[in-house]
Amino acid sequence: MRITREYDVHQISFLPRLFPVNVYLVEEDQALTLIDAGMPFSLKGILETAASLGKPITTIILTHAHADHVGALDGLKDALPDAEVCISSRDAKLLTGDTSLLPHEPQTPVRGSVPKGIRTKPDRLLKDGDQIGSLVAIASPGHTPGHMAFMDTRSRVLIVGDAYQVRGGLAVSGRVRPLFPFPALATWNREAALASAKRLAELEPSVLAVGHGRMLRQPAAGMRAAVADAQQRLHPAGGQR
Repeated sequence: MRITREYDVHQISFLPRLFPVNVYLVEEDQALTLIDAGMPFSLKGILETAASLGKPITTIILTHAHADHVGALDGLKDALPDAEVCISSRDAKLLTGDTSLLPHEPQTPVRGSVPKGIRTKPDRLLKDGDQIGSLVAIASPGHTPGHMAFMDTRSRVLIVGDAYQVRGGLAVSGRVRPLFPFPALATWNREAALASAKRLAELEPSVLAVGHGRMLRQPAAGMRAAVADAQQRLHPAGGQR
């Protein structure tokens, strides 16, 4: 386990050298917000890190409902029964194991490890622009239909789940990096992922914080380059759409 801090955001990385799975503790004045719940074995490290910071976890936010982002959710809710669990209204459906698509959505299959048997029910269903403490929710569908990113409005640290990856090279979700292909292989719709990545790049964050890999400072130029690369690979002859 490795802990890294940027501003008020603490990254807890499990298996950082082998298969990094990240969760984030965001400090507020009196409490902590946890973003993502990692794998089942992440529970102890999350609770111990929160205890070392001397503040309670009062909110648990999920960027999306893949198993490596919700694995410790039930254990966390058992340990923290008063914590508010938040997820997008769309991925709340995926959290129940339902991979069916809505009529207006691209009819590409949902990919990745969808959880089965999660007991915890969300307390709050998020939509684009919602405020959760110092964080603002940003709809970023593509990796999953209801994927969300979250920006700390104090520091502009942007926590993007799997909308981008840095392991094996900065890339948009859906762009295979041979050294770490797993986020790309688990991406639902590459067109939607590209559109979301463009929107996130335009925010010009101070730090990019992803689901797998280290945090990246001053990432805007790299994000724009990753968007251009994904655009070229999706539309090699047609340019932008």
